[in-house]
Amino acid sequence: MSKHLKDYMWLALLVGVVVSLDQWTKALVRNNLQFSYTWTPWDWLAPYARIVNWKNTGAAFGLGQNLNPNTPLMILAVIVIVMILYYYPQIPRTDWPLRLALGLQVSGALGNLIDRIARGYVTDFISVGSFPVFNIADSSISIGVAVLVIGMWVQERKTKAAEQDSEQPAEELENSLDIVSEL
Repeated sequence: MSKHLKDYMWLALLVGVVVSLDQWTKALVRNNLQFSYTWTPWDWLAPYARIVNWKNTGAAFGLGQNLNPNTPLMILAVIVIVMILYYYPQIPRTDWPLRLALGLQVSGALGNLIDRIARGYVTDFISVGSFPVFNIADSSISIGVAVLVIGMWVQERKTKAAEQDSEQPAEELENSLDIVSEL
């Protein structure tokens, strides 16, 4: 099996799981809760977290609400998806945080793109406190960005530590040579 096929199989599995979960939860909300209605399993939870059926015609978290047409956001999603699909097999398998981050981001972009194409809007339903209403696809993109940032930070720290370790023996050798030359 070719290297690229193995790479894309893992990506396809991740995307399949996230997009399926995203589309299933959105359909569940649309089919069981009227538009703009709210549901919570316990009254005490309502001020903190609830499910609401909401139509989002803007970007993630309601930014650019009522942006018409949806076309610029759909074009942006397609560009992001194509770029990630192109770049993905070039990432070393050992760099799993970057692979996971890009997989989550492409999953979220695809989940919301499906809604925009099929309905002309994205179904949002997770409402936490006064934070804008969001969905699984939005969460996937956000978690992907967080994993990307943390992964880059960890990689940078490892690189700096490796550079310091490689410089230290050279300094020790230099100090030893100084001692020998003084004798």
